[in-house]
Amino acid sequence: MLKLTDVHAYYGKSHILEGVSLSVGRGELVSLLGRNGAGKTTTLRSIVGVLRPVSGSVTFEGRELIGREIYETARAGISLVPEHRGIFSMLSVEENLSVAARPGDWTLKKIYGLFPVLYERRNNGGGALSGGEQQMLSIARGLLTNPKMLLLDEPTEGLAPVIVEDIVKVLVTIKQTGIAVLLVEQNLLICEKLADRHYVLEEGRIVYSGSAEDFARDRDNVRDRYLAV
Repeated sequence: MLKLTDVHAYYGKSHILEGVSLSVGRGELVSLLGRNGAGKTTTLRSIVGVLRPVSGSVTFEGRELIGREIYETARAGISLVPEHRGIFSMLSVEENLSVAARPGDWTLKKIYGLFPVLYERRNNGGGALSGGEQQMLSIARGLLTNPKMLLLDEPTEGLAPVIVEDIVKVLVTIKQTGIAVLLVEQNLLICEKLADRHYVLEEGRIVYSGSAEDFARDRDNVRDRYLAV
């Protein structure tokens, strides 16, 4: 469904992605792991076109994305839930959701069923929400675009354990709907619980890839070699 082949990307003169290749199949949840600064967020930005790769290929359902406008990538069915959420603080929860809504299975009613707290806070300003509530709003907004694929950048970062549990339950539900997910996440336990396959980035290169079964067998070596601080 999504395929990156030998992608190279820069910030100025800094060579951040050095030949990244990975894929996400229809209905899969795939994790992208790595230390801070490894290039995980850059990979997501390169997929949607926030950052333009200088070479390589990014295809979605067989169509090349490099060179396309960001709105064209969104229309193709990819939704990015960014690390810093990007909600409109001066708009209400319901206004934040409504501006993103597109026709499809995911409706406002369905979103409120998945996120009851957002229904309770629907008239509150986005900036008045807690960190966990803002993260739920960001994910909910992504779903309301009715995407074929979600790119999730650190959805549990900085959240209390009880909120993390709620987010994980939501991700399980999303996976069950058949939406493909590429998940950037520092919490290894969450990735092991959710992902069908795993990639590990180090200094802009994929240094490990494997199925959930392979990763369970290799986890101590992978963690100590590529993920430990």
